[in-house]
Amino acid sequence: MSPTATLAATDMVEPVAAGWQLIVAALVGIAVIVVLITVAKLHPFLALIFGALTVGILAGENPQTVLESFAKGFGSTAAGVGILIALGAMFAKLLADSGGADEIVDTIIGHASVRALPWAMALVGAIIGLPMFFEIGLVLLMPVIYLVARRAEVSIVTIGIPTLAGLSVMHGLVPPHPGPLIAIDALGADLGITLALGVVVAIPTLILAGPLFGKVAGRWVNVPPPTTFDADAFAKDLPRRPSFGITLFSVLLPVVLMMGKAMVDIFIEDEDQPLRQVWDILGTPLIALLIAVIVAMFTLGRGSGMGKAEISKCVESALPAIAGILLIVAAGGGFKQVLIDTGIGTLLADWAKDANISVILLAWVLAVLIRLATGSATVATITASSLMAGLVEGMSSGETSLVVLAVGAGSLFFSHVNDAGFWLVKEFFGLSVGQTIKTWSIMETVLSVAGLVFVMLLSLLM
Repeated sequence: MSPTATLAATDMVEPVAAGWQLIVAALVGIAVIVVLITVAKLHPFLALIFGALTVGILAGENPQTVLESFAKGFGSTAAGVGILIALGAMFAKLLADSGGADEIVDTIIGHASVRALPWAMALVGAIIGLPMFFEIGLVLLMPVIYLVARRAEVSIVTIGIPTLAGLSVMHGLVPPHPGPLIAIDALGADLGITLALGVVVAIPTLILAGPLFGKVAGRWVNVPPPTTFDADAFAKDLPRRPSFGITLFSVLLPVVLMMGKAMVDIFIEDEDQPLRQVWDILGTPLIALLIAVIVAMFTLGRGSGMGKAEISKCVESALPAIAGILLIVAAGGGFKQVLIDTGIGTLLADWAKDANISVILLAWVLAVLIRLATGSATVATITASSLMAGLVEGMSSGETSLVVLAVGAGSLFFSHVNDAGFWLVKEFFGLSVGQTIKTWSIMETVLSVAGLVFVMLLSLLM
């Protein structure tokens, strides 16, 4: 689910070995990672390197080629997601130290009972996640998730899973999020119809995978919230904290900028039009978050009484805490790239395309297989939708939109160790690999399967 993880249909990699060999290589590589982390207690960064080497060598590739693939994926993930995580962490630290996160939490708790908090956080996640890639929304919301869980005295999983579900369901099902827009363009679907049907599917899907599953997952994994974004000592003595309105403005600023870009891109097709060019810059995730951090220095930092030195210290202190996360997430991108370069995604797509099943179910299966193989929801969406393009000819607008939603639902299926988002959730929530699978991975699967069920039910009415 990365903003940098894109793969055009024309760039699909030819398998480097026989199908059985690639499947064995991928399964053994994943097993190596899990064993090294859980049994040998090796740091995930190192485990991902060994896992990538295992996949490549068993697939018959030269070790040097494998390392080049890993470095390519590591670099692109660090350059894209890594920068966004760093900027998001700075913003999150300003939000926490200024008292802005407390203001949001006090407002949420003041208007919601403990039982209603997961539902409120699911809604917050959905709103923040509409225009944003998952990683950005997660980093922005982590201080709020931590504080709500701490104040409510519940497991971070109970509060975090509904929030993650809100972020994730938007990524897969609801335009103008970039994920669904990719499939809409590839399949020639109608944006308005897809948006309407996407909301119809997303609401019950979010309820099942968010508050309802979160309650169960919180019992399975009862973990107190980490202290990553706890306010520094100097922040606790600040003379005031920003108002709820100012805090909400600061949090929603990058959301509005990215949403604005998505809407302008939809309604202004001419790429040379000045208004579109301006929004294409302002709404780029990197620029939107950079602007948000600069604005937050004034609205949150100076607004709470911080001086220049205190703001500088606050921003600087955000980075050491996420250094390990950046390395692990980037290494996850490297492992994913090794899998992509072996051609396993192409192989699985070809296998599924030869199956004799309904178009909607085929679209979901394709996306699921590519998601499992590559770890990227974006790659799964691009590849599956491009493969389905020839099969939707002659279908009605509503049916084509349902195929788009089936692809989106399939792209969310069972995030595991080859997904950078898996490691982001694991590290931010302070979970083990097993706990992350029992919570985050299963939540993604519930989202995916529930999404397919509701899409199939809608197809009966078309």
